[in-house]
Amino acid sequence: MIVERPSHARGQADRGGLDSRFAFSFGPYYDPEWMGFGALRVANEIRVPRGAGFGTHRHANMEILSYVVSGALSHQDSRVGAAAPVGAGGLQWLGAGHGLEHSEANASASEPLHLLQFWIQPARLNHVPAYARREAAPDDARGPVRLASPDGADGSLAIRQDAHVDLLRLDAGTALERPLDPSRRYWLQVVRGELQAAQRPLRAGDALGLEGETGVLALRAGEGFTEALLLDLPL
Repeated sequence: MIVERPSHARGQADRGGLDSRFAFSFGPYYDPEWMGFGALRVANEIRVPRGAGFGTHRHANMEILSYVVSGALSHQDSRVGAAAPVGAGGLQWLGAGHGLEHSEANASASEPLHLLQFWIQPARLNHVPAYARREAAPDDARGPVRLASPDGADGSLAIRQDAHVDLLRLDAGTALERPLDPSRRYWLQVVRGELQAAQRPLRAGDALGLEGETGVLALRAGEGFTEALLLDLPL
């Protein structure tokens, strides 16, 4: 089964100047047909103007991954305090565990912030809250770059679920094949550029969900540079 989630079909909200797009039901947006994709409960795209952000609020029992597309993300929570900003291409992980309060904001007073945020249910509830960040991959890195995994292999962030997050950077016309395990789910989110995936044309903001598929996921970049995130999730 392959489900398509085009950018224009997502939910949308503009709260205090924060432009948010929701692949699944979240906050003010509710659609009973889009409540999540297995362990993936949230896939939001957020643009935060300069000097703005999300005030202190509480979360529990969720793995929250924030990928910075452009700008810089500032984080503060009740456990680790203030953390260094995460710049473009960097990934932030917040394991909310049994619960903590945190705030997120645009770290710049002059530039906007653009980020993608994914919430994944943990494999076990009520862990001790934790935080970590991963610096951006080198600008010339191409192909799959592992950003998050259960074991923290290859410099990835170790998260509390049997899930992997890969950054796919492809130059114009580059082809890539990803083997598919029918016992897994996959969520492909296009960050920028154009991508042919499973014989479907995708643009920035578009996503595909794959479940029970066999063979390979065939990818081909369009005319320009393409960036996408591939989440490999438990069934």
